[in-house]
Amino acid sequence: MDLLRQHAPADHADLPGPATEQMLAAAEERMGISFPQDLRAWLLQTNLDLPEEDVDDDVACCGFAGFPDEGTFFLGIRAMEGLYANRSMPGGFDPPDQPDNPFWRNEWIPFLSDQDGWMGKFIDVRDGRVGRWFVGEITITGEYESLAHYFDSVTELLTKIADGDHPVCEVAEGRLVWS
Repeated sequence: MDLLRQHAPADHADLPGPATEQMLAAAEERMGISFPQDLRAWLLQTNLDLPEEDVDDDVACCGFAGFPDEGTFFLGIRAMEGLYANRSMPGGFDPPDQPDNPFWRNEWIPFLSDQDGWMGKFIDVRDGRVGRWFVGEITITGEYESLAHYFDSVTELLTKIADGDHPVCEVAEGRLVWS
């Protein structure tokens, strides 16, 4: 967030403030799952829920466009809950006949998605590893050791953009602009 504030201050200024412990506890209770410490720390720094008036009911997930990249965005608590409710299954995994290679497990909390909820990243509450899903493809678990390692990759990306070393993104008038 410090890099975003430094290099794309207009984008950073649009982001809402942090979540509260009460917001996290209420979401955990509704979802029936505890957030890993890394996810809690992220949400206590910034809860990326769009203001109610900006939520588009025609899309599965809403977020701030253009961050961390053009096609996906970080989810706020409401969007996490909605996507989690859409993906979770009574038996704990989907499809029910593939417990060793599921498309989705109830122990996965989505934190990044596209608008359709067809692809994104999740954190596994069992071990804190970050994986990714894409509808119609095999889900990848353990893509990153932790949320912190994933954010290291976002830091690297923002640094390349700020240095003018990214082929499809630049900063213009304090905003990330994707071509």
